Amino acid sequence: MNNNIKVFILLLLLWPVSVSLQAQAFKRDIEQGMFVPKGQWILGSSVSYSEFTGDNYRFLVVEGINTNGYSVKVSPVLCYAFMENVAAGGRFSYNRSLLKLDNLDLNINEDMNLNVKDLYQLKHAYSGMAILRNYISLGANTRFAIFNETQLEIGGSQSKVLSGKGVALTGTYQTSRDFNLAVSPGLVAFINNFMAVEVNVGVLGFSFSKLRQITDQVQVGERSSNRGSFKINLFSIGMGIAFYL
Repeated sequence: MNNNIKVFILLLLLWPVSVSLQAQAFKRDIEQGMFVPKGQWILGSSVSYSEFTGDNYRFLVVEGINTNGYSVKVSPVLCYAFMENVAAGGRFSYNRSLLKLDNLDLNINEDMNLNVKDLYQLKHAYSGMAILRNYISLGANTRFAIFNETQLEIGGSQSKVLSGKGVALTGTYQTSRDFNLAVSPGLVAFINNFMAVEVNVGVLGFSFSKLRQITDQVQVGERSSNRGSFKINLFSIGMGIAFYL
């Protein structure tokens, strides 16, 4: 009998054995410890504030920067653990920012200069968010854990921009409507039995935004945008204090 035929017959005989071996379940023996018990309430908030001023400041080709402003953001959160290591709830966010730019000179070369002055911008942003959290304890440790937060956010903003003075004064009023679906993993560390520090960062998500603006109560403009992000956003890092009651 030809050797090739013998090998083929041997493979046919061994094929059911190999299929049964591949069908066996592979167990990693990973044990998930209880980090957040069922029935626990999670109450927390993150607050950030920044203030800036510039007096005849210069940066590369930008000269004569005279500006001041601030930004404040408050974001309380409330969740309930409806099962072990899984919690659902909501988050509210409010952000207010102010920018006053008295003067800015952009000098690229002798033939290309740009001057911006007497600019004023005030913006309010707000949003409501439904969240679902899944906690994973780090081994048998009950002090540290990682979590994954799925976020469904609906919000909007209002802003006004004024520039110039006197008869040259012009202003724009703008509103926006925003929708976001995002995933935000993080780390939680307990300070004591009830209080913990939480840090999270945005990784991926989908967002939709529609803006409408009116300039000098005459000109009307609209813009809509869709965006999908699948990378770590370092500007979305958040830190806060939470109470597990």
